Amino acid sequence: MSLSLIHESLARAILIFSLILGIWSLVRALRSLGIDGTTWGVYASGEILFLAQGAIGVLQLLAGARAERGIHILYGIVTALTLPAAYALSRGRDDRRAAWMYAVLGFFLAGIALRAGGTG
Repeated sequence: MSLSLIHESLARAILIFSLILGIWSLVRALRSLGIDGTTWGVYASGEILFLAQGAIGVLQLLAGARAERGIHILYGIVTALTLPAAYALSRGRDDRRAAWMYAVLGFFLAGIALRAGGTG
């Protein structure tokens, strides 16, 4: 399996994960629930997915591949930094308001994933 195929497959997984993150967090917020331990685990798993995608992208660059546009790399960096930045800025809050924030972030990340695919 080529690095390119792995990168494309991870991109699809990131899109699906981000949509699930947004929907799951939205449902929790609408039910007046905060973020529980299971949800934090899902977010951490997603971050690992984002970092794996970035590692494959770096391996592709080292192998001589180039993104069609440089903005593709910026989208990847934004994707990898969004969840940790949100956690840090919210100081790890786990209330209903945090659920709303992560719902918006999930849909934002899905949009970034779609856009990155268009610039790859």
